[in-house]
Amino acid sequence: MLKRNLPALVGAMLGVLVAAGALRVAAAWGFLPNRELNRSADYVREVMKLVNENYVESAEADYARLSREAIHGMVESLDPHSEFLEAEDFANFEDDLDGDFTGIGIQVELRNGRVVVIAPIAGTPGERAGILRGDAIVSVDGHAISGTSPMDEAIKRLRGKVNTPVVVGLHRPGGNKDIEMTIVRERIEVDSVREARLVADHIGYVHVIDFSSHTGEQFLGALQQLLDQGADALIIDLRNNPGGLLEAAVEVVEPFFREDELVVYTQGRKPDDREELRAAMTGEPLKLPIAVLINDGTASAAEIVTGALKDTRRAVVLGERSFGKGSVQTLFKLRNGDGMRITTARYFTPGGVSIHGRGIEPDVALVMTPEEDNKLRLQRVRNDILAPSDFKERFGFTPIVDTQLQAAIDVLKGVMLLEKRNSE
Repeated sequence: MLKRNLPALVGAMLGVLVAAGALRVAAAWGFLPNRELNRSADYVREVMKLVNENYVESAEADYARLSREAIHGMVESLDPHSEFLEAEDFANFEDDLDGDFTGIGIQVELRNGRVVVIAPIAGTPGERAGILRGDAIVSVDGHAISGTSPMDEAIKRLRGKVNTPVVVGLHRPGGNKDIEMTIVRERIEVDSVREARLVADHIGYVHVIDFSSHTGEQFLGALQQLLDQGADALIIDLRNNPGGLLEAAVEVVEPFFREDELVVYTQGRKPDDREELRAAMTGEPLKLPIAVLINDGTASAAEIVTGALKDTRRAVVLGERSFGKGSVQTLFKLRNGDGMRITTARYFTPGGVSIHGRGIEPDVALVMTPEEDNKLRLQRVRNDILAPSDFKERFGFTPIVDTQLQAAIDVLKGVMLLEKRNSE
């Protein structure tokens, strides 16, 4: 039933949150193409020469260092998602495309000059330690995270050998307090589909925590498992999902779309820069009631899934307004193993809506308090502790009801009942 026409789908690549487009190789910088560029380059050259010849610490002003810092500043001043990656960081970035890395397991972005946690990845050391969405990383192992490339510095210091400790200093806006945590690094091998089960009669539930190269395959397997168990409706939980590969987002919605139907498109600065990603699943699409759960930690690829299903009226969306990350980063490979990713386009839902900076409004708004959200996150991570008394003894509170999930179940029950009456 669930077969996919793989050659028909255009490939995509991961950025910090989401990236699309082919890997482009800039093997040589070549000649400067116009007079304005020549004049600007000559000016930069003049300043570098003055700094190199006059700065008091000669080792700090060698041309190689100055040129790299200049490139960092040039690229990273554009927006929070554009970045120059030196060779080691670029190699680590390419490794992350498969969804595996060594660290503490958090997704971050640069916001107002600070490295801020978008969401800790479920089941990782960062989440178990209690890092929360919105926490700002201010130090790692006693080194303040600052300077021209705080994102690079934070990621580099958080990485390290498996089973080694790292001391993370955080500023938590809620309560305006500083926190220090010692966390042991792990090899983060994340299953994108964390949970798939029946939550009510004939209602399936799938929890997708990110979008990596394995997400499409895992989601299709979970979906088929639920259908085999008799699911006639589906809840897709994308809360606190920071996104990932654009292609993975398309693969998740394909079972519900007709072959060649538009899922998402990207638009660059020129009219002919439009790239469309269409469903490549063969056969009849699945037709069943769908509910999607989102909150303000739902970002990038997770918003693509939400927007595609909402725009085409295939799902009802419940929860809170999503994060609003709708830009596309293209990855360039440079000389000496360095790389660069810059924002080259915005993505749009099938209905032509850009969510960048605005997010997606749910059809049914149900806002959780930060305290409720954190309790539910812990409950999902430690669902191995079934007895409420054991849970309270371990974590200090009795498990609470997931009102957003319950509302999704109630909505789907109503839709299924209406469909049954209409068919009689």
